[in-house]
Amino acid sequence: MADRSVLPWPVAYQLSARRRTVSIEVREGQVRVLAPKGVARRDLLAMLQAKRTWIDAKLLQQQQRIAARPRYQYQAGECLPYLGAELILEVTQGVRASCRREGATLQVCWSARSDKSVAEQAAQAVNQWYRHEALRVLTAKTQQLCDSTGLVCHSVSVRATRSKWGHCTFDGRIQYNWQIVLAPAPVVDYLVAHEVSHLRHHNHSRAFWLHVHTICPDYQRLRTWLRDEGHRLILPPYER
Repeated sequence: MADRSVLPWPVAYQLSARRRTVSIEVREGQVRVLAPKGVARRDLLAMLQAKRTWIDAKLLQQQQRIAARPRYQYQAGECLPYLGAELILEVTQGVRASCRREGATLQVCWSARSDKSVAEQAAQAVNQWYRHEALRVLTAKTQQLCDSTGLVCHSVSVRATRSKWGHCTFDGRIQYNWQIVLAPAPVVDYLVAHEVSHLRHHNHSRAFWLHVHTICPDYQRLRTWLRDEGHRLILPPYER
C-alpha cells in the first residue's frame, strides 16, 4: 500500500507478524517500510517524517545513479563491457537467435521467424550469453580459490539480484549477481575472495577481513570501486 497523504513521495508498507522492529529502506528510488503488524500508521508516519532529510538525500542519490546507468540499443557496432575489456556487437540474420564470442566481438544472430524485433532478440541473446559466461567464469574462479585455500564450496549459481553482489550460505553454497562480469577482472576477483572467505567466516568480523586480505591484498580499493561504480554494472533489457 502506498501513502502520499502527508509525505512528498509514495511509501510502500510491508507488515508482518514475524517482524519485531521497524525498518525504513530506500532502494531503486522507492521508499519502503517494513514493520510488525499492529504498529499504528501515525507512528510509522512520524518515523518517516523524522527521517525525511535522510530519505530525500537517498532518493536523490539513487535517482542520479539510475539516470547514470548505461542504456543499450543492441545494435551492430555497439560496445559492451566484459571483465575490463569491450566486446563489439555484430548483428546478423540467422536460423535462430543466438550469441557467441569471437575474439573482441559478440556475434549475435536474429531470426525472421520470431515475432520480436531484431533489437529485442539481440538483447535477449546477449543477456543469456553474459549469464552463461558469468556462471562459467565465477565457478572456475571460486573453485580455483577454494582449491588454494582448502575450503569447500558445494555449488555456485548466478542470478540478477537487486541488493547484493554475492551471498554465501551456511551450507557452503555461493550465489553471485551475474552482472559482476561487466566489471574489471580485479573487481570480480575481489568479489570471489569475499564470498569464498565467508566459507570460513560467516560474518564480517576482523578475522573475516584479514582472510580477505590474505587472498586479495588490494581488496579495500576494489571494494570501494564496487561501492561507487556498481550501479553502472547493468545490462538492461531492450527499451523502445
